[in-house]
Amino acid sequence: MKKRISLVALSLVLASSCVSPKIYKELEAKYANLKQENRKLANENDDLLYSKNAAETQLKQLQASYKEAVAQRDKLQGDYDAAKANVDALKASYDALEKNSSAAITANSQKNRELLAELEAKEQALAAENLRLDKLKQELADRSNRVAELEQVIADKDAAMTALKDAISRALTDFEGKGLTVEQRNGKVYVSMENKLLFSSGSWAVGNEGRRAVQQLGTVLATNPDIAVLIEGHTDNVPYQPNGAITSNWDLSTKRATAIVAILRENAAINPENLTAAGRGEFAPIATNDTPEGKAKNRRIEVILTPKLDELSRLLNDN
Repeated sequence: MKKRISLVALSLVLASSCVSPKIYKELEAKYANLKQENRKLANENDDLLYSKNAAETQLKQLQASYKEAVAQRDKLQGDYDAAKANVDALKASYDALEKNSSAAITANSQKNRELLAELEAKEQALAAENLRLDKLKQELADRSNRVAELEQVIADKDAAMTALKDAISRALTDFEGKGLTVEQRNGKVYVSMENKLLFSSGSWAVGNEGRRAVQQLGTVLATNPDIAVLIEGHTDNVPYQPNGAITSNWDLSTKRATAIVAILRENAAINPENLTAAGRGEFAPIATNDTPEGKAKNRRIEVILTPKLDELSRLLNDN
């Protein structure tokens, strides 16, 4: 991502020498937005990972404390049972001695009182340990419930993204075999459209067939307002010949990405705040540039759909 921002910055510098001040300011604003969005996403990702690891560590500590408390409780229970058995034996001895000697009875009474006091202390310690054990059980249950909630939210997000992928695949079924693929990876949905479906060579004007595909994709996105949409333009490694309006593959890939955004913006039901356009030039290939087929695959638009994690963030931030 840092490399991408550096390259965008470089494109801004190069563009500043070839384009009007207005276009330069627009590119500069886009760069600032990209940089801010990158910083925000990186911070959110670090916070989420840190909170999840902290919760898992706390859960492991509680489980260890719980096991230790159970062991201590069992030991106290054993001591208690042994002391009680001793008291019962002394009581029996007391009854027998009472018949023979008042002196022996007095001695045994003292010992019996000592044992009864010891037994009472054991009972109090056992009661305190049971209270501590109950508290640990409750804390463990609370942590387990919180982890279960987090896992459920993640599972729901994955299920929602699977449903979104299926909906997009159904909506774009007419374009199968025309350079369009739909995949789900790492909790995101990737819609890849090769340039042969969208653009003429060296152009950023979307053709009729490509426009129809983007519009059908927009119909699905309009019903999923909680999805962030990143549109990335990609080229092969053949240097672009400047023609006045475009100076490099960076420029071309960016204009192609914004052309897709413009079509999606025609759908009033899509929140423009969910849309981000980015130009990657030739620096994120998915195939070799040594063959015509590989170059064709690299000339593409990728629409990356990411679920918003507001609910997950709330759970991680709850005490």
